[in-house]
Amino acid sequence: MTDRTPGVVVHADRQTLAEAAADRMVTTVVEAQSARGRADVVLTGGSMGSALLVALGSSPGRDAIDWSGVDLWWGDERYLPAGDPDRNETQARDALLDQLPLDPSRVHPMPAAGDDSDVDAAAARYAEQLAARAAEESPRQDVPTFDLLLLGVGPDAHVASLFPEHPALHEQDRSVIGVRGAPKPPPTRISLTFRALCAAHDVCFLVSGSDKADAVGLALSGTGPMQAPAAGVRGVRSTTWLLDRAAAARVPRQLVRPASP
Repeated sequence: MTDRTPGVVVHADRQTLAEAAADRMVTTVVEAQSARGRADVVLTGGSMGSALLVALGSSPGRDAIDWSGVDLWWGDERYLPAGDPDRNETQARDALLDQLPLDPSRVHPMPAAGDDSDVDAAAARYAEQLAARAAEESPRQDVPTFDLLLLGVGPDAHVASLFPEHPALHEQDRSVIGVRGAPKPPPTRISLTFRALCAAHDVCFLVSGSDKADAVGLALSGTGPMQAPAAGVRGVRSTTWLLDRAAAARVPRQLVRPASP
């Protein structure tokens, strides 16, 4: 049986963390492509999501990936008009995606505001895209088995757009939901649910900064996902928290292993 206990790796600083995350992404994607000719990766937003992509753009390993055989997804999105600078998609394109030889049909941004009647319809449409991709693997699945899921964590321990005590945490049937009333602006968002997030082979949290230390410590202390949603995401094969020293200040010592030299 696969050990689903999270691993914790602490890096000296934010830049080292971003570079290590980029290396991990390269390794995972190359392995997936060697095994089955393609890879499915879920990107994260926020400052660390952009930092990873910038580091990947400067990494020699970037050219080891066949970018035409990569499907890119997002774990959540701010429900804003296309091209809005606060959208995760916009930030990812600016950081790296527009420089890569990607197959446009394999880049799957979450719908923008105005493309559907409302956020629920937008979420349902994204769920249909996931189901279509999943059907290529098995008719019994409605979510792809993502090779790598990248996630950030908020100071309140939210993950994707699943916030503490929010009704969205109770969703068990749908893979994608519209989130209304989020405590962090903008209040309307789209998010994968726990069921979809936990379909990934490998989950990798990327967290930097002292303002995240309490949230990281809470999520790794055994607290339930209602109080710390980040605690509710586990990979099928592995779950790894990549932290800088500031973010790791509250992590139980027995969970930490040093970064490779």
